[in-house]
Amino acid sequence: MSSIFWRIGSIDTTFGTHSNLEHRAPVLTDDEVGRLADQFNEMVEQLKRSRNQSEAYSRSLEEQTQALQAALQEVRTTQAQLIQSEKMSSLGQLVAGVAHEINNLVNFIYGNLKPLENYVQDLITIVQAYQRLYPQNLPELQAMLDAIEFDYLIKDVVEVLTSINAGAERIRAIVLSLRNFSRLDEAEYKAVDLHEGIESTLLLLQHRLQATETRSEIQVHKSYGDLPLVECYAGQINQVLMNLLSNAIDAIEAANQTIRRKNRSNRISIQTSVNVNRAIEIRIADNGIGISEDLRSRIFDPFFTTKPVGAGTGLGLAISYQIVTGNHRGKLLCDSTPGEGTQLILEIPAKVVHDC
Repeated sequence: MSSIFWRIGSIDTTFGTHSNLEHRAPVLTDDEVGRLADQFNEMVEQLKRSRNQSEAYSRSLEEQTQALQAALQEVRTTQAQLIQSEKMSSLGQLVAGVAHEINNLVNFIYGNLKPLENYVQDLITIVQAYQRLYPQNLPELQAMLDAIEFDYLIKDVVEVLTSINAGAERIRAIVLSLRNFSRLDEAEYKAVDLHEGIESTLLLLQHRLQATETRSEIQVHKSYGDLPLVECYAGQINQVLMNLLSNAIDAIEAANQTIRRKNRSNRISIQTSVNVNRAIEIRIADNGIGISEDLRSRIFDPFFTTKPVGAGTGLGLAISYQIVTGNHRGKLLCDSTPGEGTQLILEIPAKVVHDC
C-alpha cells in the first residue's frame, strides 16, 4: 500500500515542480496506478492541445484586432478625405456661382463706364464752348446742344451713375453673403439668424435659379416664421442649406430633362417655423423629379446618389445628416412622391437668446 501512495506522490511531484505540459507520468505497472497514470497522461495531452489551440486563437484574435484597427484607421482617413472632398466640391460650386455673379457685374460696370466717359467729355466740350461763345453766336451753341442731345445726356448720366452704384451694391451684397455663408470667423457654437443663412445661400445660388436654354426660371417662394436666434455651428448649417437647396435645383433640372417642356413651372418653397416641440423647423420643397420609396431610405447613406457618374459624390446628404443629427442633435427627414417632388425637413433644437 505504501508503494502505491509513493508512486502516486511521484506523479504529483513531477507536475507540481514542473509547471509545463511536456512531462508525463511514468507507467511502470499494469495495475490501477498504471491505468491512473495513463489517464493522467491523456488528460495532460488534452490540456496541451487545448492550450495550443487557445494560443492559436489568441494570436489570430490579436492579428484580427490589429487588422481591424488598421482598417478602422483607413476608414477614418478615407472619411476625412471624402468630407474634405465634399467641402471642396461645395466650395467649387460656391466659387463658380460667385465668379459668375461678379463677372456679370464687372462687365456691367465696364459697359457703362465708356458711355459715362463720353458723356462727361461732351459736357466738358459744351462748357468750353459755352465759355468761348457766350453771349455771342447763341444759335451755334444751341445747335451743339441739339447735336449731342444735351437734355437726354443730362438725364442718362444720372441713370448710368445710379446703375453703377446699384452694381457696386450688389457686389458688396455678394461678398457679404459669401462671408455669412462661410462663417470663417464663427466656427464656434453661437447664436445666429437662420433666415440670414438662407438668404445668403440663395444669393450664392442665384446663377443656378435663372432661366436656361432648356428650362424656365426657378421661382423661390419663402414663408418665414418668427424664429428666435438659434445656437448652432453656423458654417455647418449653411453647408446643409447649400446641399439641400442644390439638391432641390438638381431635382428640378432632372424633371425638366425628363419632361422637356420649357414653359414648365419650376418652384422651390422654403418654410420656417417653431414646431410643437419648440424646435426650429426648415422645410425645403421642390417640384422636381421626386424619389421612389425604395430609394428614399437610402438617400442619407454615404456614397448613395441617383445622379449620373461624375455628377455627385453621394456624400452631400450623408454629411448633412451627420451635421444635423450628430452635431446638433436634430432631425433630417425626407418626404417625396415620384414625379411630383421632394420635401426635406430640417429640425434642430432651439435655444432662445434673450436680449440683455
